[in-house]
Amino acid sequence: MRNIRNINQNWMFLKEDVSYDLLTDKNFIEIDLPHTWNGIDGQDGGNDYIRDKFWYKKSLTRTELPEGQKYFIEFKGVNSSSDVYFNGNHLGHHDGGYSTFRYEVTHYVDEQNEIYVLADNAVNDRVYPQKADFTFYGGIYRNVSIIGVQDSHFDLLHYGSKGAKVNAHVIDQKGHLELETYVIGKGKVSVEVKDQEGKSVYNGEPTNPIILDNVHLWQGKEDPYLYTVDIKLKEGTKVLDSIEYQVGFRSFHFDSNDGFFLNGKKYPLRGVCRHQDRPKIGNALTVKDHNEDIELIKEVGANTIRLAHYQHDDYFYDLCDKEGFIVWAEIPYISKHMNHANDNAKQQMRELIIQQYHRPSIVTWGISNEITISYAGKDCLAFHKKMNDLVHDLDSSRKTIIANYMPARINNKLNRVPDIVSYNLYFGWYLPFTSLAGWKLDRYHKKYPNEILGLSEYGAEGVDKVFNRFPRRGDNTEAYQAIYHERMLDIIKARDYIWGTHVWNMFDFAADARNQGGEPGMNHKGLITFNRKRKKDAFFLYKANWAKEPFVHLCDKGYEKRKEKKTKIKVYTNQSDIEIYHNSDLVYSGAVHNHKVEVIVVVNKANHVVVKSNNLQDEFQFIKVNKKPKEYKIKKTKNVSWEK
Repeated sequence: MRNIRNINQNWMFLKEDVSYDLLTDKNFIEIDLPHTWNGIDGQDGGNDYIRDKFWYKKSLTRTELPEGQKYFIEFKGVNSSSDVYFNGNHLGHHDGGYSTFRYEVTHYVDEQNEIYVLADNAVNDRVYPQKADFTFYGGIYRNVSIIGVQDSHFDLLHYGSKGAKVNAHVIDQKGHLELETYVIGKGKVSVEVKDQEGKSVYNGEPTNPIILDNVHLWQGKEDPYLYTVDIKLKEGTKVLDSIEYQVGFRSFHFDSNDGFFLNGKKYPLRGVCRHQDRPKIGNALTVKDHNEDIELIKEVGANTIRLAHYQHDDYFYDLCDKEGFIVWAEIPYISKHMNHANDNAKQQMRELIIQQYHRPSIVTWGISNEITISYAGKDCLAFHKKMNDLVHDLDSSRKTIIANYMPARINNKLNRVPDIVSYNLYFGWYLPFTSLAGWKLDRYHKKYPNEILGLSEYGAEGVDKVFNRFPRRGDNTEAYQAIYHERMLDIIKARDYIWGTHVWNMFDFAADARNQGGEPGMNHKGLITFNRKRKKDAFFLYKANWAKEPFVHLCDKGYEKRKEKKTKIKVYTNQSDIEIYHNSDLVYSGAVHNHKVEVIVVVNKANHVVVKSNNLQDEFQFIKVNKKPKEYKIKKTKNVSWEK
């Protein structure tokens, strides 16, 4: 049987780039995994961001190994490249910081064992990403395990997969389960399929396909029903190895006029993009962190997530499957085409697809993001064609997609390569006139009416404790961020042909090369702050439009000191009628239109505002001041874009 033992505890770290031969004389510090060395310097926007090569080591006795005849070491993510040594033996080199990879260590195991890992996020021209609006955190930032198996087992060295390819889909309302297993050694493969209640619905040889009558469909957020596929390798009655997959039976298709369909029914996709980092720990997230993120995305009412701009943790894909989110998965082929990194892009795509192929949540494989932001020429176009062919060879059941740069013309040749094109449109933020987003989408749809078109990114900065009486583009206030998203929601609602929309971003995130908005090193376009502690007003705008949970929300609660004689009170809600009170006076009672109510009140020396709807209530207080507080203004700093 397959036995897995996590070895995250009691590692040592050396923040020094030295040769392997000199490590015995160095003083390591104690750490536990997951870990990054960029938790501070990769988030402060200074000149101290460290991109280098540093060492990790771990001592392991034979008694700490799991039971098995053969042993493999598994890394779920080491950014960006790594070299692994086991008892002095160089196991291999891996490029790409976001996918699972393994090495066999069977022949090197002794009573006392030393593991050394050189993690490398140094600048180069052969591993993606190298240029992007996010921090490339160095380190061993996901789980490390030792896996013990019998001599005969499912292949653990097949691009980081478990050792099988599993495809669940629906044809003529019957479940079709197609399996391809990769066996090392001997043995006979058997398959058992269990429904979500644990009842066996198939048990026998892996016929191709296995057909299930009366299959319970995976219906997105409405009913994310999962089956368990238990694949065993046997010798007689003895089980040599066993692997398990969670799958969902569903069909989907895209329509150039009506968007996305799930199981034959129109299913408008409205959701968010997600970066995975957090304050001080970077990408070194825990299960608790992942759970909090998915719960917040559920609360806002999204039904789709673009997992930007790289392969995310297996556990988060598990959550997407279980919660019914439709997922856009992609690799970090981003911002700048590098001819010397073509093989690496292909490798990262193979690992992403082969490792995540079985997931019902994933419907698109993202080839690139804003690749035309840097001039690339014909090589870039030719390589996109090769990548598109590679993805179709690996998976003919899903669609290829690119996220194109806002200034890219609609007749750009790159747009003709993938199955689907989505645009990152920031009209109303980087450029004026939010309405131009709708204009560009309409022009595209009119010229190419048979192509599938989406909105992959859109957003505006919303910085904590920055306020203006008259919010405007570029002021970085949450108030303008909310106004911008109101306008974008109107644009989206008027266009059924958009297959999916993804707000940039669900959470604020670190981009150390950025200095825009008064806080260096941060991108503040999130609907929620970087530490996940505060939901911005725009979060409640989307919750009002998307979520079923009843609520009322007063905007601008942080605007506690107001200079103006009269001020606007804004409410977001998904209720049909509300009442608003200002210092106990009823100032509004009536219907809610488009999930929003605004009223003007006279600012008194002290002000208490309450909104009510049935048993729901929200409130806040503010005071009148003679001068705009200094803390409400952005600190003047040199405005630096990550693109420079």
